[in-house]
Amino acid sequence: MPTIVHVKGYRLFFVSFDGSEPMHVHVRKESRAAKVWLTPPSFAWSDFSAHENREIVRIVKDHEALIRNKWHEHFGH
Repeated sequence: MPTIVHVKGYRLFFVSFDGSEPMHVHVRKESRAAKVWLTPPSFAWSDFSAHENREIVRIVKDHEALIRNKWHEHFGH
């Protein structure tokens, strides 16, 4: 599970077997987690509060270029 970035206690990472799915990132903070599609930024699922979900979307948008680059590096497409 390669980590992309840590921001405000949130860890953004990929799950290696998810490469066949549309581009997305997993997010974990403490015991909570979420899966966020990149286009458009939306949640496949989330254990976070609405306030935290808004913050996560901002973080994903702020790091979108990095996430996309790392996706292509990791999954090779």
